[in-house]
Amino acid sequence: MPAPKKALRRTLSVTSAALTALAVLSPAALAAPSPSTSPSATPPASMSVVGGARLGKPGTQAELAGGAPVLPKDLTARSWIVADAESGDVLAAHNAHWRLAPASTLKMLFADTLLPKWPKTTKHKVEPSDLAGIGSGSSLVGVKENETYTVHDLWLGVFLRSGNDAVHVLSAMNGGVEKTVADMNAHAKELQAGDTTVVSPDGYDMPGQVSSAYDLTLFARSGLQKKDFREYASTVRAKFPGETTKNKKGKTSRGTFEIQNTNRLLAGDSDVEVYPGIAGVKNGNTTNAGATFTGVAERDGRVLLVTVMNPAKDEHNEVYKETARLLDWGFAAAGKVRPVGELVGPKSATAASPSAEASGEAGGTGKGAAGAKPVAGAQAGDGAGGIGVAAGITAGVLVLLAGGAFLVNRKWPLPDLVRRRTRP
Repeated sequence: MPAPKKALRRTLSVTSAALTALAVLSPAALAAPSPSTSPSATPPASMSVVGGARLGKPGTQAELAGGAPVLPKDLTARSWIVADAESGDVLAAHNAHWRLAPASTLKMLFADTLLPKWPKTTKHKVEPSDLAGIGSGSSLVGVKENETYTVHDLWLGVFLRSGNDAVHVLSAMNGGVEKTVADMNAHAKELQAGDTTVVSPDGYDMPGQVSSAYDLTLFARSGLQKKDFREYASTVRAKFPGETTKNKKGKTSRGTFEIQNTNRLLAGDSDVEVYPGIAGVKNGNTTNAGATFTGVAERDGRVLLVTVMNPAKDEHNEVYKETARLLDWGFAAAGKVRPVGELVGPKSATAASPSAEASGEAGGTGKGAAGAKPVAGAQAGDGAGGIGVAAGITAGVLVLLAGGAFLVNRKWPLPDLVRRRTRP
């Protein structure tokens, strides 16, 4: 087998330098149309075709081959998508590009945009102005003005409790809500998430604020390339700083209280079991959006992303139940269906020379679809520290081609993906 072809089929760990080459080996994405940013009552007759023409069609898109299981019959979501997180193949979708209110799943884009800006240990004293403008009825983690928090604390508040107060403090640190919204919109454009318009960084219902199941999946896929994102998204329980108090002798102290992840496939609930292999990502619920959720799970070396938006069935935890059914289907159908589209790479992907010759082979040693060996992750346990960091897989060696261009295969590996243990 010629060296370039062999190298293409080997697992490569993607570094920031290599991410720019992801879109090269994928079919060119067509420009998204520019409809109104107001969510419609029914899916438009034609939507964005980013990722493939079939994804722009209303209704369910699937291409079942011999031996493939049929799709679950009891799906009521207005929009959903099932995709391979690493290859980018879309296994099936339903109104994938329908622009709908995203709720707090939009915090995935917020995190992917702002996480690289500060070290975890950065401290910030909360000013009253930092908490201004939080929408009525917002989910809160309990950030208090005049108290000091680390960036680590604030991100736990964002991921576990979907705290709009934590989002607003981080936005203030970033120069304010307006700048943060501009940064998020710019990052969405870079990710080719053309269905998304950000108006509020926390996902709170605002006129004109929309996204799609396809775009939310892009945000999750991009975010999962970041180690901190993977760790926060997989954390089940953590300790969060409380208020500073003073005793009768004037001595001050500050305790903590426990917070638990509101992702029910990660933490479980009375009518929802922890999903085997779950590793995040983010849930949301607002009046306009209904329930929304993007989840990532691994089974037998394959990593799937599923996004579900606004199930019509009014049942407790329905968005998680439909997500679980789609994950089950996706794992059973993988390799038995023809992809109906793909998750595109960033716009900044640069062209690699098609005639370049590989000068070496990938050094990845992991197992599975993209070389990511399943590893143990966060366990509910006592929650001390808030994050269970799995044993990492060392990054593979990039294939450096003649002419100085980097060539990577279509896979986007998820090194040291933190996976929650399914047993105590």
